[in-house]
Amino acid sequence: MMGTAQPVGDLLREWRQRRRLSQLDLAGEAEISTRHLSFVESGRAQPSREMVLHLAEHLDVPLRERNVLLVAAGYAPMFRERPLADPALASARRAIDLVLKGHEPYPALAVDRHWSMVASNSAVARLITGADASLLQPPVNVLRLSLHPKGLAPRIGNLAEWREHLLERLRRQIEVSADSVLSELLSELRAYPVPGVARVRKAPGNGGEFAGVVVPLQLLTDAGTLSFFSTTTVFGTPIDVTLSELALEAFFPADAATADALRKLAASA
Repeated sequence: MMGTAQPVGDLLREWRQRRRLSQLDLAGEAEISTRHLSFVESGRAQPSREMVLHLAEHLDVPLRERNVLLVAAGYAPMFRERPLADPALASARRAIDLVLKGHEPYPALAVDRHWSMVASNSAVARLITGADASLLQPPVNVLRLSLHPKGLAPRIGNLAEWREHLLERLRRQIEVSADSVLSELLSELRAYPVPGVARVRKAPGNGGEFAGVVVPLQLLTDAGTLSFFSTTTVFGTPIDVTLSELALEAFFPADAATADALRKLAASA
């Protein structure tokens, strides 16, 4: 399933160009000769397994694509991809659940490489009620849920700003990963109409204490306007493809009123 019609040299050249590095730049960083790198890229030299991994490390190639490089060079893939429910990932799953649960009453969720939600805490469920049922069918794509006219978009007070933030973040992810599924998702999200109500209905305030520092999410709810800033956490030095592609998105209240409203919502639930 990981076969590729492209020679490993072509793939390495594509990753180098994607990283905007010259052969001289990469050769210097990898401490190899420019001549040898040129021979590898042109197919005149067959790289060893260690050289493929060495260059992939300096090019910051995702683990999934490092396996593709290895197969293209004639070697077995190195990095396993286990489902999150695999017993080998039990410790990682417990860590994810601990972080999500510990973040309550504030919302937090875990997403995979395509922004499908793989886990979330109870605060997330309370904030996404009212979205169209079709958007809440597993696997829930959180970007689609956020920006779809039948999702959260009509309730985002600063939709234009938040939409631009998400699209730019996705664009950068595509640039790094060269993921065709994400490219299709970006085209889909860009085509969504921006609900008229979100163009004119602005949430009060400027994002709380973090105005001018981060892009806030201002969500219009029955409990008032909730203002958040977010952080992203990833696993350090993963050697499993699944873990390398997981990200934990945690939302923090950007002002005291939001923190108070979230505590009251949790208590009432």
